[in-house]
Amino acid sequence: MHMTTNTIDTPTADSTTADVTDTGNATADATTVGSAAAVAQAKARRSRLDFAKSAPKAFRALVGFDAAAREGLDPALVELIQIRASHLNHCAYCLHMHTNDARKAGESEDRLHMVAVWREARHFYTEKEQAALALTEAVTLVADGGVPDDVYARAAAHFDEDELAHVLALILTINTWNRVALSTGKVAGTDERR
Repeated sequence: MHMTTNTIDTPTADSTTADVTDTGNATADATTVGSAAAVAQAKARRSRLDFAKSAPKAFRALVGFDAAAREGLDPALVELIQIRASHLNHCAYCLHMHTNDARKAGESEDRLHMVAVWREARHFYTEKEQAALALTEAVTLVADGGVPDDVYARAAAHFDEDELAHVLALILTINTWNRVALSTGKVAGTDERR
């Protein structure tokens, strides 16, 4: 969940209308209208604080930390890390956001669908990506057994010290963003970065 501003982008039924002259498009457009309405209803039920507005210094510090963490990292790797951590933390808001970002950056649907089961689909990912995904899991689930030496060593074999520090920082930031989104009741399907 990387946010730069606090303006809410709310899809509405008015922004997606069904084309009743084309029955193939009418069904798809009706689904879009229904989804937009569901997102709007979910947002209306949300009554938790706006973290960015209520703690602007902390929010800006987190945005800065996130930006610094990304420096020098491959954008595809950044999204894979954020997607995997969001899976593990059950953060639908961030998962929706980062899968969309990955698509916009040219990521394939196959790789996006396989992130959650990457160990069973290793051939979709480079050795470096696999090392980053394993480290992401260990750091995200740190309370379950720490960060095993073999996981750390594998990552250290694929990243120089500066890169590894940035990968770790990115894992820390996405875990923080996931917790902000979950604690404040962010709604999947919205993107408040605009």
